[in-house]
Amino acid sequence: MNKPVEAKGAGLNHACQSISRRNFLILGGASVTVLATVGRGAEAQELVSSSYTRKVIGKVSALEKGKAISFNYPTDDIENLVMMLEEEAGGGVGEARNIVAFNTICPHMGGYMGEAEFKSQHSVLGPCPLHLSTFDLSRHGMIVSGHSSASLPQIILEIDGDDIVATGVMGLFYGYSQNPSGA
Repeated sequence: MNKPVEAKGAGLNHACQSISRRNFLILGGASVTVLATVGRGAEAQELVSSSYTRKVIGKVSALEKGKAISFNYPTDDIENLVMMLEEEAGGGVGEARNIVAFNTICPHMGGYMGEAEFKSQHSVLGPCPLHLSTFDLSRHGMIVSGHSSASLPQIILEIDGDDIVATGVMGLFYGYSQNPSGA
């Protein structure tokens, strides 16, 4: 039986530990969420948005609480949803910081989740038709239940008058090794 190695001068035994892929992804996602919401959030958002084209995706006046509207960004073949939640959201914009946008493809295995899968009373998108993953839209698209180990890619938004402007993407679109920038 292997005995834990004692660190010199520390007085404590430290066993060699490894981190599982799942815990690595959870910790990485949590780190991105913390960076995007606390302290350096504006700097993190600037970094995420720097390589993407800016595109008007809708009007604030056209949004209704409880309804999701489809739009394409950063290219014409990538579908996303923009919605006004009943509560303030991580990465939310607008007066109440409750306007958010997310990709419609589940990061687990590519299941499509459209406007019908938006559950406004719970601020979630899902369940995914393949493995029932459901995502919390008020918390940067974090997984609530199901098999996904990644959050939904969140579209970074700004408000310019009545225009909703997409400026970047936080997360990787399913099926891509690198997100297209739309440039």
